[in-house]
Amino acid sequence: MVLLAGCTTGQSATPAGAPATTAPASAATGCSSRVETGSLPDWADAGFSGDARAPHVFGAKGDIVAVLFAHPLAQVRQDGSSNKILWVSRAATTSPDTTSPDTLAITATLDGTDTRVTREVAGGPGPSIIDMPRAGCWHLELRWSGHTDTMDLVYADRLP
Repeated sequence: MVLLAGCTTGQSATPAGAPATTAPASAATGCSSRVETGSLPDWADAGFSGDARAPHVFGAKGDIVAVLFAHPLAQVRQDGSSNKILWVSRAATTSPDTTSPDTLAITATLDGTDTRVTREVAGGPGPSIIDMPRAGCWHLELRWSGHTDTMDLVYADRLP
């Protein structure tokens, strides 16, 4: 069974302005996983052409979207591909607060555990490779340019 990315735990399943057409993942993950498969929102489709469609996950507030070029995400990818995610912020990615870094800081916690890791995307939201040390549902706290949001992403154990 292949797991999808983008689960929610105790947060709104679909943020305001997000399309309601989503595909739930296995209930075995302990998360109510959702990956949008429709068109990207207008504010997130710069650089794409035509009717931009890609698997994507909205932050709980709807302030950021993770466009999943590697779908599904996996802890081990035997085909040599990577867990590429394009982070797109709805809000301006520069902060009027000069003490706030432009880096997208990610604190990820594995659902149901104390396992916590941090990842950074230099320069703020943009292209990244985000790997996790174990398969499962990861709750992400996202901070960039004075903004915050949360989302969950599911990583499968391995892909052939």
